Amino acid sequence: MAKLRYGIVGIGKQGSGYAMRLRKGQDKNAALAAVCDISPERRAWAKKNLKNVKIYENYKELIASGDIDAVMVVTPHYFHPEIAIAAMAQGKHVLIDKPAGVYTKAVREMNECAAAHPELTFGIMYNQRTNPLYIEAKRLIESGEMGALKRINWVITNWYRPQAYYDQGGWRGTWAGEGGGVLTNQCPHQLDLFQWLGGMPKSVRGWAKVGVNRDIAVENDVTFYTQYENGASGVFVTSTHDFPGTNRLELSCDGGQIVIEAGFVTEKMTVHKLQTSETQFNKVNTKFMPRIPKSTRKKSTGPFIAAYRLGLVGQHTLIIRNFSRAVLHGETLIAPGIDGIRGLTLSNGVYLSAWLDREVALPVDENLYLDELNKRIAYETQKEIQV
Repeated sequence: MAKLRYGIVGIGKQGSGYAMRLRKGQDKNAALAAVCDISPERRAWAKKNLKNVKIYENYKELIASGDIDAVMVVTPHYFHPEIAIAAMAQGKHVLIDKPAGVYTKAVREMNECAAAHPELTFGIMYNQRTNPLYIEAKRLIESGEMGALKRINWVITNWYRPQAYYDQGGWRGTWAGEGGGVLTNQCPHQLDLFQWLGGMPKSVRGWAKVGVNRDIAVENDVTFYTQYENGASGVFVTSTHDFPGTNRLELSCDGGQIVIEAGFVTEKMTVHKLQTSETQFNKVNTKFMPRIPKSTRKKSTGPFIAAYRLGLVGQHTLIIRNFSRAVLHGETLIAPGIDGIRGLTLSNGVYLSAWLDREVALPVDENLYLDELNKRIAYETQKEIQV
């Protein structure tokens, strides 16, 4: 095929943005062929703004239409696995938005479907994997230059969301609509990077505060602690009620430290490289309070890269282009769809730990998690009925 024909399921705020990127030719290997949305208002928008693009109300009709080669799933979170499985069953390549889903049981079934169709390309919109600072951090860690990971800490509290944000749609701030709060809606990229850089932990202990200064049913203030097989540990702190907030990632290794700090316009990375590993230094050192000799180098990004990070230019476009080339030319995916279960495993583990008030092993007990989630959905629904 000359160009990959995309069909987008869900053309709300995010999906319509992807549609316009394709319409503007930001991916020379792709064409927007069809869109789908259950909302009459969104279909009316498509009719006005997407000339010569087929418009469907039902995603099953879009998939079966013959108009498309690949499906981009940009619906509320719960529907990602369902639609992806339906598309792959019909021989369509699939690119899903984040998160992969709400609970790992459904996402695992989606991954199993993808494994049963190796001829199809399956990707996820983890656009933060295109950030040059995170790419460099991963290179340093995987090269062995920094030694074994000892600790990973991330404080990201610059997600400020007022009550008006949650009031804009009935599905926001609910277990039934979003399937969670800051972990499910704001942090999927960071949860992905947390494990992409630090690896998957063996257990997690989480604390999730619900509705801090907000009238919502889900968490907007979270702290969790992770433990790893090699003895390393991690801490992750996030919220949507702090202002202006912080975004600082620290990776402490036996051979040094990597720090990435993100502001609104610029990001900076500082790498402290020890001349000898801390383990080796400790074996021979005889001083009471020494300092290990090290070198320091810094790297920063300016407004142009920030525009990519914020989605103003094309970080999402980089993922779309990569996905198209993967289908057409066999390019390696930046973000394989099967990776989506890893960050979701973290968030499911944090929720379950907070709900049960104890540390939980990873991966989580899928049935137990779903039971606990459904309890919260039922309680939420009962409250609505009473009101």
